[in-house]
Amino acid sequence: MAAHAWLAAALLLLVDWLLLRPVLPGIFSLLVPEVPLLRVWAVGLSRWAILGLGVRGVLGKTAGAHGWLAALQPLVAALGLALPGLALFRELAAWGALREGDSAGLLHWNSRPDAFAISYVAALPAAALWHKLGSLWAPSGHRGAGDMLCRMLGFLGSKKRRLYLVLVLLILSCLGEMAIPFFTGRITDWILQDKTAPSFSRNIWLMSVLTIASTALEFSSDGIYNFTMGHMHNRVHGEVFRAVLRQETGFFLKNPAGSITSRVTKDTANVCESISEELNLLLWYLGRALCLLAFMFWGSPYLTLVTLITLPLLFLLPKKLGKVHQSLAVKVQESLAKSTQVALEALSAMPTVRSFANEEGEAQKFRQKLEEMKPLNKKEALAYVAEVWTTSVSGMLLKVGILYLGGQLVLRGAVSSGSLVSFVLYQLQFTSAVQVLLSIYPSMQKAVGSSEKIFEYLDRTPCSPLSGSLAPVNMEGLVEFQDVSFAYPNHPNVQVLQGLTFTLHPGKVTALVGPNGSGKSTVAALLQNLYQPSGGQLLLDGQPLAEYEHHYLHRQVAAVGQEPLLFGRSFRENIAYGLNWTPTMEEIRAVAMESGAHDFISGFPQGYDTEVGETGNQLSGGQRQAVALARALIRKPRLLILDDATSALDAGNQLRVQRLLYENPEWASRTVLLITQQLSLAEQAHLILFLKEGSVCEQGTHLQLMERGGCYRAMVEALTAPSE
Repeated sequence: MAAHAWLAAALLLLVDWLLLRPVLPGIFSLLVPEVPLLRVWAVGLSRWAILGLGVRGVLGKTAGAHGWLAALQPLVAALGLALPGLALFRELAAWGALREGDSAGLLHWNSRPDAFAISYVAALPAAALWHKLGSLWAPSGHRGAGDMLCRMLGFLGSKKRRLYLVLVLLILSCLGEMAIPFFTGRITDWILQDKTAPSFSRNIWLMSVLTIASTALEFSSDGIYNFTMGHMHNRVHGEVFRAVLRQETGFFLKNPAGSITSRVTKDTANVCESISEELNLLLWYLGRALCLLAFMFWGSPYLTLVTLITLPLLFLLPKKLGKVHQSLAVKVQESLAKSTQVALEALSAMPTVRSFANEEGEAQKFRQKLEEMKPLNKKEALAYVAEVWTTSVSGMLLKVGILYLGGQLVLRGAVSSGSLVSFVLYQLQFTSAVQVLLSIYPSMQKAVGSSEKIFEYLDRTPCSPLSGSLAPVNMEGLVEFQDVSFAYPNHPNVQVLQGLTFTLHPGKVTALVGPNGSGKSTVAALLQNLYQPSGGQLLLDGQPLAEYEHHYLHRQVAAVGQEPLLFGRSFRENIAYGLNWTPTMEEIRAVAMESGAHDFISGFPQGYDTEVGETGNQLSGGQRQAVALARALIRKPRLLILDDATSALDAGNQLRVQRLLYENPEWASRTVLLITQQLSLAEQAHLILFLKEGSVCEQGTHLQLMERGGCYRAMVEALTAPSE
């Protein structure tokens, strides 16, 4: 299909040359009044419309534009607008000085077929550039670099409008930069024509003012751009971190914290900075190149076309030779590595070399490796010379050619000497700008492509929903495990819980005991909705736990672990962590007294405003448990989970917690799950569940289980047996 499409495109161009070229000018010379510029535009727009319909038919048969076929649409636009645009540009540039008919006489297709060819010379590079930039702005469905760049710029929000101001300032600055070559040419003409000194001084001042204004506009543009991009950096960092926080708990098991942190901070910062720098350079040099190209056309369309035609030779041939030089340089480095390896082996085994008297043999082997490098060194040197020579000679030939052709135009009176001087200065800056653009474009694609790392997190959908919608006004706290099975995401084949069934009743303390690895902490994790059961149901007040709204659920369910983590903040902030209201000091102090944390917190000079250190490392294990218990109690949860949360508390604080659970009337209607190895706490529980290999094998009160003489009694006897 692609071959047929290319054949159809070639036929369209043939029709353009054989039919449209001679017919359209004749038709519009009869239909349009005798205004040459209007006739040129009528012919150009009609040409665009006819070729555009043909291209649409070609692309329609191939189910869209793919590869270079996509360049056909901008090509026909450029073909239709090239000659009218050039005619209008010359008319405006002459400020009405041209005689009527000059534009049409130069560009009319019937009398000047070479002007028709000029339209192709101008249109082909324009279409190629459009297609190249179009590959950057690919549709979102193709995940093109342009799509990702648009998404990155989308983080600017309302500040995105500042980029339009940046573009305006950039264009004005680029136009101001044209002052020096423009006025240099005019001054040259005035000097040759013995113009008066006041005109000379006036134009020097005007050139200086425009140059200074250009510099001021450039600084303003850069300042606004950098400030705007700084806002984008902050937004991107915040959104990436927020996206990470939305992921399910299993995501953090599969991905190390260091890797996630690096992606959120270092990778995100590098991508944002790269995109900002490369986009800034791309916009700046593209604007500069377009302004220079416009002034070059203004000065001499003929010399401009010569420059555009020679640009591929100026850049592509040295680029190809540069690749040859780089490949030879790699081979030289590989050969040098082999000779270095010989030297390292000999030096590291000198006792062996000396004991066998083989010093000369090793030296000979090293010389042999160096001899093998000589041909590669020669080839590399020749490739380097060819690259440098081609670059310098091609550039020199272009300059000499422009000067020669420009000199001929000056002799014929087509351009002035000053215009030629201005054109040469424009052309030098233009080739430099194009060279920079060719080097920036791959870097821009690479920088934008790197943003895939960021969008991996932004686009990732959690495997399990973080939040449901249930948020009833009242909750009883009835928990039901119904044939629950579970395996951790990083070990899906290892069943931690198997057919687990039990009920936690409001107003009751249920103790969950059992050997290590039996799944007790997994039960606590499931109750906090950190994971979803792989089988069965976990119900809270008769509704699946996952259907409760995230913030509501964790106001009603609070947990304290054996090794709780605190944040590097004050005691006050740690106790009030995650609350959607600001508790009073009386409330904070009250829960701290209940957990046993108030006494040691009051001993610090700054009291509740004391920083606890990173992860609470300035506190002992018991102190961390007491603060974490206060953090849970201040929520007044309907379900409290204590996962060996009192193991590090001293006897006094353990007794305080025991009284809180069993004697405090405020907790008479709440549900408590007590995971512990401490018999003093478990003995008083209303119900004891003995967990073994992921399922409940015994349940009852302490007395019932002791009388039964099963696993629970064996554990109690093992813990209370005197050590030998």
